[in-house]
Amino acid sequence: MSHISLTFEGVENAEQINRLTTALMMVDGVESAEVGRHGADVEGKVRREALIAAVEKLGIKVR
Repeated sequence: MSHISLTFEGVENAEQINRLTTALMMVDGVESAEVGRHGADVEGKVRREALIAAVEKLGIKVR
């Protein structure tokens, strides 16, 4: 299992955090995701690119 950290721009409220958490947890291979306003820590057998794609589908930029 790997640990991947992501940093976000433009997350301003709890609704966005909830949507991000759901989107990340739905990516195949994700075991857990801790999400906050500035980023996320994800555990699992998953590619970083898949996580970034899930976040960007919500209109949130990953740094």
